[in-house]
Amino acid sequence: MKYITFPSGRELDAIPIGRITIDFNPVDYFKPWPQCETFKKYVGGSPANIAVGMARLGKKVGFIGRISDDQMGDFCESFFQQEGIDTSHIVRCTEGESMGLAFTEILSEQESGLIMYRNQAADLMLCPDDVEEEYIKKSRMLIVSGTALSAGPSREAVFKAIELARKHQVVVIFDVDYRAYTWKNKDEISLYYTMAARQADIIMGSREEYELMDHLLCDGLDDAGTADKWMRENARIVVIKHGKEGSTAYTADGGAYSIRPFPVKALKGFGGGDGYGSAFLSCLLDGYEIIDCLEHGSASASMLVASHGCSPDMPSMEELEEFIRKEKDTYGEMIARCS
Repeated sequence: MKYITFPSGRELDAIPIGRITIDFNPVDYFKPWPQCETFKKYVGGSPANIAVGMARLGKKVGFIGRISDDQMGDFCESFFQQEGIDTSHIVRCTEGESMGLAFTEILSEQESGLIMYRNQAADLMLCPDDVEEEYIKKSRMLIVSGTALSAGPSREAVFKAIELARKHQVVVIFDVDYRAYTWKNKDEISLYYTMAARQADIIMGSREEYELMDHLLCDGLDDAGTADKWMRENARIVVIKHGKEGSTAYTADGGAYSIRPFPVKALKGFGGGDGYGSAFLSCLLDGYEIIDCLEHGSASASMLVASHGCSPDMPSMEELEEFIRKEKDTYGEMIARCS
């Protein structure tokens, strides 16, 4: 059954908006950060990772964001261009703002840490003038990151983009993408997350992220109650993730589709959500059934937690489907259910 109708005849399949950062992941695995001496750098940030993931899966992807006017900004822009992502609406900062930096810590297969540098972060300087109506109307979907709502002027730029997307029948995806840095308190988080979620056609987040979003109005809802709440607003699909326990997609007709992760030997505890989002959304664009979108999303998430990087390790569709085939040959059919 088709739950979302994407506009046809558009130049772009998707435009993520928000954060581009640089990740430094340790080559010294399974050690506390002070003991790590060697790091590899990657383009990072959830919206950026999703953009790369969708481009790898054959989608025509644009981006709206800000980067620093220095060699780090050059690195990010060049990487996007190599991946075939349109960079015409990635704006250079002019007041000395810097790329956000993430120094990660891989303590074990299950535990990872993060040290963030976000003072005067370039991505949060995105302003409403950077969001052009003609660009938004070229796309089939707009992907909004919750972190972009944590401070102005980025916050206002994102809400402008959402309004323009709705004006031109562009499907709005809200990826809750909670990061503790920059936010001031739970009330602020709940307020702005709720404002975005009320206008979204698809919402994706973890159980913990939905609890933050529901803090002011409906604290204590279970998964089904949370999904029903947002379906009564505007959503057609609500995805709730439970990490190793899997994820469930709730649909506007009352359906619920669940899947568990594919078994892998994990290297790190981050990056899986971005792989999940890029594959799930790409498959929706291609008209896959919901359970198949979940299967591809789950597979991509497993591939990402088993790899060292995020953006450079996003799979192609051929790699993704080969992974699914091999996993099923080894472990049997995925534990999936529909209700």
